[in-house]
Amino acid sequence: MKVMQATDAKNRFGELLEDAISEPVLIQKNGRDVAVVMSKAQFDQQQSQGSTRDLVRRYHEESIERYSAVYKALAK
Repeated sequence: MKVMQATDAKNRFGELLEDAISEPVLIQKNGRDVAVVMSKAQFDQQQSQGSTRDLVRRYHEESIERYSAVYKALAK
């Protein structure tokens, strides 16, 4: 991941946007990590993956609730 200081990000905003197309760019201010700039495509991909994880988690929890007796019997 490329790292850029906040002042440089401000002064070279166009370059920041171009860099973010190929990889996320970490923005630091006073030695602290404060933001990450990424392409819209990467953002959309992460959002859809997050949605899938949430859906799988929800189905798993529902399965445990619905079939808990079966799981307990199988565990014996």
